[in-house]
Amino acid sequence: MRTQDYIELEEKFGAHNYHPLNVVIDRAEGVWVYDVEGKKYLDCLAAYSAVNQGHCHPRIINALKAQAEKVTLTSRAFRNNQLPLLYKELSELTGYEISLPMNSGAEAVETALKAARKWGYKVKGVEEHQAEIITCTNNFAGRTISIISFSTEAQYRDGFGPFTPGFKIVDYGNAKELEKAITKNTVAFLVEPIQGEGGVVVPPEGYLKEAFDICKKDNILFIADEIQCGLGRSGKLFAFQYESIKPDVVIIGKALSGGCYPVSAVLSDREVLGVFKPGDHGSTFGGNPLGAAVARESLKVLVEENLIERSYELGNYFMSELKKNNSAYIKEVRGKGLFIGVELKPEAGGARRFCEALMARGILCKETHENVIRFAPPLVIKKEEIDWALTHINEVLVTI
Repeated sequence: MRTQDYIELEEKFGAHNYHPLNVVIDRAEGVWVYDVEGKKYLDCLAAYSAVNQGHCHPRIINALKAQAEKVTLTSRAFRNNQLPLLYKELSELTGYEISLPMNSGAEAVETALKAARKWGYKVKGVEEHQAEIITCTNNFAGRTISIISFSTEAQYRDGFGPFTPGFKIVDYGNAKELEKAITKNTVAFLVEPIQGEGGVVVPPEGYLKEAFDICKKDNILFIADEIQCGLGRSGKLFAFQYESIKPDVVIIGKALSGGCYPVSAVLSDREVLGVFKPGDHGSTFGGNPLGAAVARESLKVLVEENLIERSYELGNYFMSELKKNNSAYIKEVRGKGLFIGVELKPEAGGARRFCEALMARGILCKETHENVIRFAPPLVIKKEEIDWALTHINEVLVTI
């Protein structure tokens, strides 16, 4: 079968909830993917940062195979010998006392929201059913009913009401507005240190620290959503480390499993996650031995192969080179580490046509928020591969 055959099947038998570029990927290795006709592409999306370690990293694949041959799922009705080791290694790596594993990023966000509400009632003393959580404009935390209830993207909400109450929304990057929104019922502030789906939006320097200090002053949980910008993507283990803070709660996912299996987690200390008692919350697959084994190896790869440091160094280089481009279409180049957004001016006619032109040249990236091209390759990318990509990116941004 050829590309068009697969596209026709997908269009005929699949729900149309995505608008992918028309490349049909057959296999992948490292930073490269290959379509069903054998054409080679440089992946500059990394499955929305899920494959920070590169596609099909041999160490992670071997860990998956080895565990799959032993036991894949026990449910949490029984213990397994991989989850305790993942708990220990997450704690040692991140400095948080305990963690709670789930599967998708959205599940981890829902877990954090539940923990914050229960903490508010049981620890802070907020009146039952009055807890408020403050979020930011332009956020993206998933697509469940509760999560879209605090989205400011009209399409994410269209046709899906009624919405979950208990959320307030303030301008991203404006700590003073956060302070004004706080009431006696506020239990948490949920924020992305870098907004990925929002267009790789980096807040003003000092914003996270100021917001963190406000939360500490008012006894509010500071929750950092690091699902996309964490685990090396921003050039540090976590993007919040650029401002030397330690959030009360951190949400991770995507690269936690190197793109090989859905694994997410909420990190915190006992005061917060300790509010959960047996039966309060759970997941059949969350914390399963296969996922735990994969996550353990994925974290080791990040650290032992110095991928976080590579992200910082090569990200700075990639971004500095992009900023030299004199295209009249470019409004701004921004980002941290290998998490880069090129925002185009309205007269560019949208980012998708540039992504399609780059695809034709063997580079895969994806538009976000209509006018932003996101560049986020696997962290195993080499400088010479970035240089090859830059040649085509610079030409496309100037000539089409």
